[in-house]
Amino acid sequence: MTRGKIDVVLLVAVVVLVAIGLVFVYSASMYSAQKTYGNAYFFVTKQLFGAIVGFVALFVATKIPLEKLAKLHVVGVVVAVVLLVLVFVPGIGIENYGAKRWIGFGGFSIQPSEIAKFAYVLFCAVYMSKVDMAKFGKILPVVGVGALFCGLIIAEPNMSITMCVAILMMVMLFLGGAKLKHLLAMLVPLALAVPLLIVVEPYRLQRLLAFLDPWASPKDEGYQLIQSLYALGRGGWFGVGLFNSQQKYLFLPFAESDFVFSIIGEEIGLVGCLMILALYAVVVVRGVKIAINCKDKFRCFLAGGITAVVAVQSALNFAVVTGSIPPTGLPLPFVSYGGTSLVVFLTAMGVLLNVSKEQPSKLF
Repeated sequence: MTRGKIDVVLLVAVVVLVAIGLVFVYSASMYSAQKTYGNAYFFVTKQLFGAIVGFVALFVATKIPLEKLAKLHVVGVVVAVVLLVLVFVPGIGIENYGAKRWIGFGGFSIQPSEIAKFAYVLFCAVYMSKVDMAKFGKILPVVGVGALFCGLIIAEPNMSITMCVAILMMVMLFLGGAKLKHLLAMLVPLALAVPLLIVVEPYRLQRLLAFLDPWASPKDEGYQLIQSLYALGRGGWFGVGLFNSQQKYLFLPFAESDFVFSIIGEEIGLVGCLMILALYAVVVVRGVKIAINCKDKFRCFLAGGITAVVAVQSALNFAVVTGSIPPTGLPLPFVSYGGTSLVVFLTAMGVLLNVSKEQPSKLF
């Protein structure tokens, strides 16, 4: 890869994932969209709009001088906190399924927690590049901002994104060079917090029990996981064919968003799923190599953090739909329905591609 050229392999992998997302958002939502809105293209049209806005943002992000972006690291945290607080303001925050995770402006809505993840990465990248993270006192700002974001997000409540940010915090501390004993000091309270958060909310405990034995409550908490496993099992090796899913006919809740991978597995089978996993592997591997080849700590931490968000969130989504961890709402990057997620992730990819432009040597 020559100087001034973006990582084309990374860009192609992202474009293909977005295209796959459009196809399967349409497939997974066509029946429910027709039944609910009288328009089978309702969800995919909004997703296409998000993709267009996202790719424009990606292009702009590849052109922004990274030094100027670095100057916004505190502003990013402030904006993210304000947006996270606004979800609790009556008339601005939007409540769905008992959770306040969105804010609305006119006919548009955004999910602040999606923005907060990358604002956190930018803050950590700038701060950690200037201090010695081997000193315990120096890791406190990273932990403090992470804890603040986690506290606001869990209050929505949104345990899945909270877990994502908490894991991201540990990854950033590791990348920054924090000592093992300091990492363990952070990990222990995080590990203890998980069962506590489950116990204090009855629905989380019910989800955990349903995860352990979903067939004990097949019409209640275990229903979604069972339907997801039915979809994946029905797909077999090569699937039942594109647009031929049965689970999308209102059997599997959130088929176009959090559980779109289940529909993918049903329609194109294990082989198709492995191909998509390979695309995510390409994104993560290219991101890691970009981080390794960076000329300074700021760019290294920025590229590594962005890559970590993609890796962590996609891994958690795969784990949920396959029943490897208790069910929780978490979109699959680039693929699941959701305008905020798509635009934010594509913008982050633009920043990652921006970093790749500065590397004169080939990644492979």
